[in-house]
Amino acid sequence: MARALALFLLFVLAAQPAGKARVGPSKGSLVVVGGGQLGSAIVNRFLELAGGPNAPIVFIPTAGEGDNYNHAWLERQFLAKAGAKNVTILHTRDRRVADSKHFAEPITKARAVWFGGGRQWRLVDSYLNTRTHRELWKLLDRGGVIGGSSAGATIQGSYLVRGAREGNQVMMAPGYEVGMGFLRNVAVDQHLLRRKRENDLVSVVEKRPELLGIGIDESTAIVVTGDRFEVIGESKVAIYDPRRPPSPDGKRYYLLSSGDRFDLDSRRRQP
Repeated sequence: MARALALFLLFVLAAQPAGKARVGPSKGSLVVVGGGQLGSAIVNRFLELAGGPNAPIVFIPTAGEGDNYNHAWLERQFLAKAGAKNVTILHTRDRRVADSKHFAEPITKARAVWFGGGRQWRLVDSYLNTRTHRELWKLLDRGGVIGGSSAGATIQGSYLVRGAREGNQVMMAPGYEVGMGFLRNVAVDQHLLRRKRENDLVSVVEKRPELLGIGIDESTAIVVTGDRFEVIGESKVAIYDPRRPPSPDGKRYYLLSSGDRFDLDSRRRQP
């Protein structure tokens, strides 16, 4: 596992464009959603970052259980309901396909990519360290945006939690501990308050103290540009920083609300 993590770090360093950001992407943006209903603030921000409703967008539903996703399915999703007019579905469960130039081509023309919810191990099996993954980095380098909800949020961190095939109650699963790394040295959890997961990231950052844990509740997102993010949506975001002592009430995390800003590098709330 240590060798796999080392190889992945080399992959991230090679893929990441030169720049000042140490945690988030040096170019482009991320919209990381904790699951649940996507309110207008989240949807509108994603479309704005993509370039508007006519922008070319790729929707990756592979975390879900289905084997096939067609136009009728797409018409029921939030992007179509929000007026997005140029959306392409990209889906495979075959890594060899995901590593092909033909399959990844829609990303080369896109301004935005959205990862749907489900189980994040399916995204790992299909896309991690493939040509598709590399094209996602290139999209960010062009100034594009990558968004995702639930599993599509967690996959954006470098450390993957709840990746076990056996069930999403397992926080640290050997073989499924590496995410796509758009947020370096970060583990992202979702459905935070709705599913009473407030303490679940504590054990992760205790065992991996180099990590920053970010727990995001439903209908809530962080919008990341460089090393800073803003909280938008209806609920809360929790920060798990093992460098900080517990609060007076013993909690190993603290909460941010909509409108709050945070520096991922210094790990401090911003004015």
